[in-house]
Amino acid sequence: MTTPSALAAPRARTSARDPWWRRLLGTQPLGLGMSLPYIVFLAVVMAYPLGYAVYISFFDYVFTAPGVHADHPFVGLANYRAVLSDPRVLGSFANIAVFLIINVPLTVILSMVLASALNSLTRWTAAFRVAFYVPYVTASVSLIGVWMLMFSQDGLVNSILGPLAPDPSWLVNSHLAMPSIALFVTWKQLGFYVLLYLAALQNVPKELYESAQVDGAGAAKRFLHITVPGVRSTTLLVLILAIITGSNLFTEPYLLTNGGGPDGASASPVLLIYQKGIQQGNPDLASAIGVILVILVGLLSLISTRLTKED
Repeated sequence: MTTPSALAAPRARTSARDPWWRRLLGTQPLGLGMSLPYIVFLAVVMAYPLGYAVYISFFDYVFTAPGVHADHPFVGLANYRAVLSDPRVLGSFANIAVFLIINVPLTVILSMVLASALNSLTRWTAAFRVAFYVPYVTASVSLIGVWMLMFSQDGLVNSILGPLAPDPSWLVNSHLAMPSIALFVTWKQLGFYVLLYLAALQNVPKELYESAQVDGAGAAKRFLHITVPGVRSTTLLVLILAIITGSNLFTEPYLLTNGGGPDGASASPVLLIYQKGIQQGNPDLASAIGVILVILVGLLSLISTRLTKED
């Protein structure tokens, strides 16, 4: 009688005798070949710049004109000590923490609730999907112009609030500038996350809702005990995307608050990377900020993965 181990032995010997290129590419090299352009794209656009930024962060580095050579002495952790002792850098990380505390929970809760409501509609579903998605695909510059008019000192929002309007106004108020940006980004990107949840809800069996309704479960209980667990994997995706997008905040503070104002109250780490690396000619300090930001985003993503991990 032939045993499984006896069957496995010839298979292993055959595998060991395969040419090196087959062992390297696997049994389906066509799949690797089709994904090769994207692998090259990731290597050129993401992996190489990240590795080069890590390298620059350990040197006293300056950009030079083509053909001009300049010494780049090794300085170890000096750049990291410099940025971590800079109040503007620490303030930018504190600003982005405020942004994430407001933006991420709002994004997850609102997109899940709106997707669940849209999923239960029988009419006008396509119209609502388009209405939610239009801000996401609209150019940020045009939307920011509208928001600046709405939240200016004499804007629509302050006219509605009347005596309750803040003074100074929203975008020039050191306490309200970053929360205002967080609300803008939440509104603009909400449609994308709503569509993600809508796609996930198609995989939640309708029978579960029907059974729960027969058993007397209300809408809130069906949402908490069926919808939320049923889209757990999508929630993890939304969390990670919202964290990454929020941590890379640049356009909104650059345009809405004129470069991170007032007095740096809405400056983000990526905005400081641009200012230090491009405007001030300190790519070594900018790279150090970028490396720290990547590490923090990775830690936040890991924590999100652990918190949403299924039992």
